[in-house]
Amino acid sequence: MLTLLKEIFTWWNHQTLGTRLFTLFFGKFVGEDDLGNKYYEIKNSRRWVIYKNEVDATKIPNEWYSWMHFTKNKIENLHNLKKFDWQKPHQSNQTGTKNSYHPNKNNNEIKKKYKSWKN
Repeated sequence: MLTLLKEIFTWWNHQTLGTRLFTLFFGKFVGEDDLGNKYYEIKNSRRWVIYKNEVDATKIPNEWYSWMHFTKNKIENLHNLKKFDWQKPHQSNQTGTKNSYHPNKNNNEIKKKYKSWKN
């Protein structure tokens, strides 16, 4: 019951009731990525994604990003690309989390390249 209320009144928790109904009646399922996001389109070239967990646009992998933005390239219809051993899996934006990049993460003290006139 709580999930239904969230779906009716909030847009930031996955999809709204209107999006669910629109997807059910008009959406054509195109595919799903490794993260569980589902991609749909309709005849007039409108495309959208239903996110698996948290709604975050950076969770769209590269092969689906090009499809979402109508970028014509050789991988547009091949959403299951062969990944090489050296390629890392797609990650969403880590800014603001404990996994974000910090150049001096191991060093607590910042080393200056010059000497200040004040000591």
